[in-house]
Amino acid sequence: MDRKEKVVIIGGGVAGLTAGIYALKAGFDAEIYEKNAICGGECTGWNRKGYHIDNCIHWLTGTKKGTQMYDLWKTVGALADDTEYAKVDAFYTSTHGGKSVTLWNDLKKTEKELVEASPEDKDEIKKFIQHVEYSKQCLFPAEKPMEMWGIRDYLTMGKNMADVPKVMKEYGKISIGEYSKRFKSPLLRKMICDYLPPEYCAYSLLVSYATMADGNGNIPLGASLQMVLRMEKRFKELGGKIYCNSGVDYIVLGKKRADGIKLESGTMVAADYVVPAVDSHLLFNSFIPSRYMPKDFKRTYGNPKDYPAISGFQIAYSVRADYNRGETVFVDIAPLKVGNRTFDRMYVKAYGYDPLFVKDGRQVIQTDISQTDEDYAYWKGLSEAEYREEKEKLTAAISERIVKNFPELEGDLEVLDCWTPLTYERYCNAYHGSYMSFVSTPAGKQIKSNGRIRGIKNLYMAGQWTGSIGGLPVAASSGKFAVQRILKDAGRNINI
Repeated sequence: MDRKEKVVIIGGGVAGLTAGIYALKAGFDAEIYEKNAICGGECTGWNRKGYHIDNCIHWLTGTKKGTQMYDLWKTVGALADDTEYAKVDAFYTSTHGGKSVTLWNDLKKTEKELVEASPEDKDEIKKFIQHVEYSKQCLFPAEKPMEMWGIRDYLTMGKNMADVPKVMKEYGKISIGEYSKRFKSPLLRKMICDYLPPEYCAYSLLVSYATMADGNGNIPLGASLQMVLRMEKRFKELGGKIYCNSGVDYIVLGKKRADGIKLESGTMVAADYVVPAVDSHLLFNSFIPSRYMPKDFKRTYGNPKDYPAISGFQIAYSVRADYNRGETVFVDIAPLKVGNRTFDRMYVKAYGYDPLFVKDGRQVIQTDISQTDEDYAYWKGLSEAEYREEKEKLTAAISERIVKNFPELEGDLEVLDCWTPLTYERYCNAYHGSYMSFVSTPAGKQIKSNGRIRGIKNLYMAGQWTGSIGGLPVAASSGKFAVQRILKDAGRNINI
């Protein structure tokens, strides 16, 4: 019997698990080497004081049946036709000056509420709603890599996404901060800037909202870690092997190829193909020499102004289960200084929509103060004692601000955990502690990596850093695309 070729995958996150599943379906042997005790990477959660804390899924792109992304999630076991979703009917609520507005999944309801709140912005509101409707057509292409598309694929995309160019023309070259100034109402200006950092391209907000409004961005019950465990189960059922607590030291390079990997334990693992499903900064600065870094990545890492990283200072609490102000609510706060920057807005997200986050009549709530490269440098510069002290000080300050906005939580906030950009760096080797790929700004160009590394013919990149915006759909599709590129280069059928 002929030996099966072996695909060795570095990293057991969503990209690595997806690559492993598709490699097995294509007839390869597949092994995953994960540095942590469990798989998941950024898509994870943990328990504190008997409560579950979720790190990842605020909403999952690809939950609408009939889309390519749904088919991918179903193939890897993340979703099934009988998957239950949280009953969430809104994107988020913004409050300011004693008033509030909500971006409901029902666009007509949103339009009515926004116009009532700010009649003077009626025309701009109608334009916003219309372009969110157009943005519903912006579906993530997950069938195959774009370099493998034919004329028919482009014609189909053009037909199915006919109105998306209107969105890009109107909102593709301005930031969210610039876009907010089109509104006269201070409340609506706050609303536009609340969900994503103001330097993001404005279209990002519309596409994100459209995904929720179209039913393509639901929240699977059971949280992030449970979704990963379903993927891990599928991988193992297909015959794959996972080695946790197995950090990689470097990729062993031969003559224009990768011969395998060397683990931190000193063990050598031979491979026919290597798929590093890891942070690209780690790949090009630790696993292989930096001279292999493509120009696109050199441009992004060398220009943090146009390609900022995004992370957060986050806190999880438990509160009584009957707290209900909406799932995600943004509020004004007294100025809060974190490092060298000051913040005057924050949000509270309640997780009571999922029984996993409810225990003994109490539920989990979380908040996140957005952090960038500058903030990462601040945290990185602290001593261990200063780091602990700053976390405690900020936790107390944020808790005070939550109670100020939600007086019913006075005396009821129980701190479960807090974490910083350094947490992501430690756990995921994340560049500047980022939990997403580079921010899409008007000045930054889209990252379009074909996953191949020039000079190493059997190494194929995967992970959210292979595409702009990043996140779970980019991570999962990149794992599938890596295997399809292997098949293409081997002269085999890419349909798996």
